[in-house]
Amino acid sequence: MRIEDEIRQNKFRSERQKLIINISFTSNWINSHVLRFLKPFGISPEQYNVLRILRGQHPAPATVNLVRDRMINRMSNASRLVEKLRRKGLVERTVCDQDRRAVDLLITGAGLDLLKQIDSETNKLEKLFETVTREEAMKMNFLLDKLRS
Repeated sequence: MRIEDEIRQNKFRSERQKLIINISFTSNWINSHVLRFLKPFGISPEQYNVLRILRGQHPAPATVNLVRDRMINRMSNASRLVEKLRRKGLVERTVCDQDRRAVDLLITGAGLDLLKQIDSETNKLEKLFETVTREEAMKMNFLLDKLRS
């Protein structure tokens, strides 16, 4: 559906203003679908992001700073997210051997199992994009990367 129809606005100051509104609206639309998708797994999109980062580091440990630097939503409180995941048994925190002031983070077996479960269902989430061809997705990715450069 066109952005004009979604927000019931036919005139925009410029195509760039329309682009800003369209990207913001679409981002919220995607986020609401991701929230619904992850709800049965008992984690938030930000927690999912932390788990994916830790899985990428596995079996090596990660620091909170590394997690923070790689997060999609950099406004998230990485320490708070890690603590929530630790209480769920999905992440372990240990004192770093090299620097006693630092904390090492490791994804647990339960965390890896949860990600496997989520991975097996991601096709449901990707169905949101089935109207977009592979080539169109590549072009969109290029344009979004260009926008941020």
